[in-house]
Amino acid sequence: MNADDVRRINQQGWDKRVGEGDVWTLPVPPEDIARARRGDWSVVLTPNRPVPRTWFGPVTGRDILCLASGGGQQGPILAAAGARVTVLDASPAQLAQDESVARREGLRLITRQGFMHDLSAFADEAFDLIFHPVSNTYAPEVEPVWRECFRVLRPGGVLLAGFMNPMVYVFDEEAEERGELIARRALPWADVVDRSAGELERLIARDHTVEFSHTLESQIGGQLAAGFVLTGFFEDTDRGSPATGRSVLFPTCMATRAVKP
Repeated sequence: MNADDVRRINQQGWDKRVGEGDVWTLPVPPEDIARARRGDWSVVLTPNRPVPRTWFGPVTGRDILCLASGGGQQGPILAAAGARVTVLDASPAQLAQDESVARREGLRLITRQGFMHDLSAFADEAFDLIFHPVSNTYAPEVEPVWRECFRVLRPGGVLLAGFMNPMVYVFDEEAEERGELIARRALPWADVVDRSAGELERLIARDHTVEFSHTLESQIGGQLAAGFVLTGFFEDTDRGSPATGRSVLFPTCMATRAVKP
């Protein structure tokens, strides 16, 4: 399976998840938009921990790219807070959620369909801030994502990124659903490489998407190699993990703040 096949599967998979009401596809309610307009807002890069407001600085009038961040959640909140927001996502159904909130609330918000590794639709130095929640686990490679982010940010621009702790991919997910933690996999893990054809077929039928663990070297080192300077970091746990699962043992997600000098 090549990279284009992977992107097609994940694009279609997120369209299906919208139809199923996945938690990351549910548009924010009107009251959240009303609070954001009053300056009372928060958004997440990782499942449970709001991003510190100090990581953003002022947002009013700033050009923000919500990267692989469709679903009618972060983009509309930031637009209501006064930013000029563009949402890029591979899934048309996810973008439709942002468009629905924008119509409902009278927000100015641009949507673009595309993949996170290819920001060729945007000029150099087009944005002040990029908001990139946990999503590059669906990308075959992350280094091209960081390079493109660096290119489209203005000097002094900020990249806020969330990603999975690669350790979560060590564990057998079927055992974890039974309340057991069994370390079975070598890292880095890729569904399309490390599963048998039958396992991969069953995974796609059930979850609709395929994932890649990525290394911390590519996630954090990749940002540094692209030219960013890291200025912030925090850890979080993922929503919905079994009570006896990985989330009670170690942080399952991470977020970074990086600046383009």
